Amino acid sequence: MAEVAYIGGYTPDTGGSGTGITVVELGSLTRLGATPASGPSFLAAHPRLPILYAAGESERGTVGVFAVGGGAPVPMAQRPSGGSFPCHLAVDPSGTLLAVTNYGDGTVSVHRIDDSGLLTDVWTFPYRDGAHAHQAVFGPDGVLYVTDLGADEVRRYLVDGGEGRVLPHPEGPVRLAPGMGPRHMARSADRWYVAGELDGTVRAYDDGWHEVGAVAASAAAGRNHPSHLEVSNGFVYVANRGPDTVSVLSSLTLAPVAEVTCGGAWPRHFAIADDRMYVANQRSDGIAVLAMRDGIPQPGSAVFAVGTPSCVLPLP
Repeated sequence: MAEVAYIGGYTPDTGGSGTGITVVELGSLTRLGATPASGPSFLAAHPRLPILYAAGESERGTVGVFAVGGGAPVPMAQRPSGGSFPCHLAVDPSGTLLAVTNYGDGTVSVHRIDDSGLLTDVWTFPYRDGAHAHQAVFGPDGVLYVTDLGADEVRRYLVDGGEGRVLPHPEGPVRLAPGMGPRHMARSADRWYVAGELDGTVRAYDDGWHEVGAVAASAAAGRNHPSHLEVSNGFVYVANRGPDTVSVLSSLTLAPVAEVTCGGAWPRHFAIADDRMYVANQRSDGIAVLAMRDGIPQPGSAVFAVGTPSCVLPLP
């Protein structure tokens, strides 16, 4: 079966022009189908089951569950996200928990996943005023890490796999640089890399969350609001909204390696699959396809047209 990508984004009721979840065949960029959904701003896949989860980003946030198999996703269930304006989802490696970050009120909710992929029990963790939870990452140490853009923190929760419980971490959150606005992060080896949406930086931290490096995410003049960040093959990739570029940094030193156009406007998210980078350019209504050469994305002209995309998720 050819590899496909599922694309989520904002719909008219959530300030965009998208239709819901769109499926495209990678390579040929053939549209395979679309399923109506309200504001599916972020998508996550179950690690074993043909199940897709979608964050419905609205004041009364939702999480949708969809069956997938190459064509248009089939709705299975929908439930409250536990907060307002959910913007990110993460499934733990075992496929038993789904973490939801609610940007609007800062609430983090963790939902149990049953054997069919449906959501059951939920733990809800509200936070203080001004909190804006943005991304959740299940760490290899049994800890769920959550960036909080409003509090300049990484919040931590203990995941007890044996008991199937989620609890606040006894040591509390990790404080990051004031005014940074941590948005997305990624881990590689013994380091964490975090994109600062408000100060335009990428920062590196060791296992004890001590800062070991910081650099501007873009060399372009003017304001930059970094969005998504990934680490792969010795490089840190970060999307820059404002300059409309993708920067490539050394994961060892954070030294700039390259900065290329993102192929559109306001790159909200990207994904790397095989030898291509797929960039969701929210304000130019398309997924730009950039060939990768020696780990560096190359400027390209191929674009898959789709309304206000905010997430692209390749799957086999």
